[in-house]
Amino acid sequence: MKKLVMGTVLAGILAFNPIVGHAALGDHTLKQGMNHKEVKDLQEVLKKKGYFTYKGKTTTYYGKYTTAAVKKLQKAKKLKVDGIAGPQVFKALGVKATKSSSSSRSYSPDKLVSTAKKYIGVPYRWGGTSPSGFDCSGYVGYVFDKATSINLPRSSSAMYLKGTKVSKPSKGDLVFFNTSGKGVSHVGIYIGDNKFISATSSKGVKIDSLHNTYWGPRYVSAKKM
Repeated sequence: MKKLVMGTVLAGILAFNPIVGHAALGDHTLKQGMNHKEVKDLQEVLKKKGYFTYKGKTTTYYGKYTTAAVKKLQKAKKLKVDGIAGPQVFKALGVKATKSSSSSRSYSPDKLVSTAKKYIGVPYRWGGTSPSGFDCSGYVGYVFDKATSINLPRSSSAMYLKGTKVSKPSKGDLVFFNTSGKGVSHVGIYIGDNKFISATSSKGVKIDSLHNTYWGPRYVSAKKM
C-alpha cells in the first residue's frame, strides 16, 4: 500500500525541517467535507508549518479552516489554489510518498475468495453484518475479518478511503460502485475472470460480472487493501 511518511527530526529544529509525523494516506486526496483520521494528521502538519491557525483542537473533519490553511499553503508555494490536499500539497509540506510492492499483501487472496464464497445465498439485510443477513459492506467486512487481519470501516464509502487504487483489479481486491448517484455506495470482492462477489439487495450474496449491463456503468474503481 502506498504510504505518505515524513522524516524524523529533532523537536528543537521543527521550524526549519520537514514535519515529524506519519500519514498513511494511500493515493487518494483529501478535500472539504471528508471525515477521516488522516485529516487530523494533515491539520497537525499544517499547524506546525504555520498555515493552520485555528486555535481549537485538530479534528478528523476537513472543514473551512483546513481548506483555508491548504489554500494559504498553495498560494505561498505558487500551486493551484483550490483547497484540496493532493500530491503537490504533500510534497510542499515535505511529505514523501513511498510504494510497497504491488504484489505484497497481508492476506491470501485465495483464502479471502474461498471464505467469501461460503456465504453465497445468504439473504440481504440492511445493516446486516452476520450470516443471518448481510448488506454489502457488512458482508465484505465480515469476510475480511474471517480471512485476514485487516479491520475495514463499516461503510462502503469509508472503505473506499483505504487501500491503494489499481487500474485493473486482481483477485482479492475490493471493487466499488456508485448505485445511488451520490458517490460510492456498493462494494464487493473481485474473484477473477471479470467477476466479483457481493451482497445485493435483490438476491443476497451472489457472483456477478463486473461488466454486465447493470454493474458496468456503475463501476467506480478497485482498490488493493
